[in-house]
Amino acid sequence: MPMEEQRIEELAARMELLVFDVDGVLTPGGIIYGPGGEWKVFNVRDGHGFHLARRAGLKTALMSGRSSELVARRGRETGVSVVLQGIREKGAALEGLCGRLGIEMERTLYVGDDLVDLPAMRRAGLAVAVKDAVAEVRSAAAWITPHAGGMGAARDVIEMVLKARGVWDELTARYQRQEGRE
Repeated sequence: MPMEEQRIEELAARMELLVFDVDGVLTPGGIIYGPGGEWKVFNVRDGHGFHLARRAGLKTALMSGRSSELVARRGRETGVSVVLQGIREKGAALEGLCGRLGIEMERTLYVGDDLVDLPAMRRAGLAVAVKDAVAEVRSAAAWITPHAGGMGAARDVIEMVLKARGVWDELTARYQRQEGRE
């Protein structure tokens, strides 16, 4: 059951590493096979969110059970800190990633949508489910995104963390100014 909003904000403000499942979180969950291989659809708002997270000094990671050059490319294009693919044991992989980066598990947020994400969600300091996640994942989450996977859910998470840390207005000030005014 989702926890109290104030408690979520307190936890979110402490996060240093944001880890996202890929299929069903960064994409709508479908896999399209076309000429030349697999195709994926990513949300541009999510991509800009990763840039904002990096500017705020947050580390980000993508963790997928599948392997795809498209995911590696998306990670590079959006400035994601680490891309882990072909991961079968996401809980153990999350622990290993935190150890490698020197970040405590309590300062790690994990976003998932399906059963394979539960071990990582249970180990993370803050567990998040996308709006259209399976029931078990929504039940394990402290917070559920307003948008579905691939439809801006990653941006929801990043905005929530940046607002909790009190840096959202500063990071977005240049977009808020009227053109030609400083």
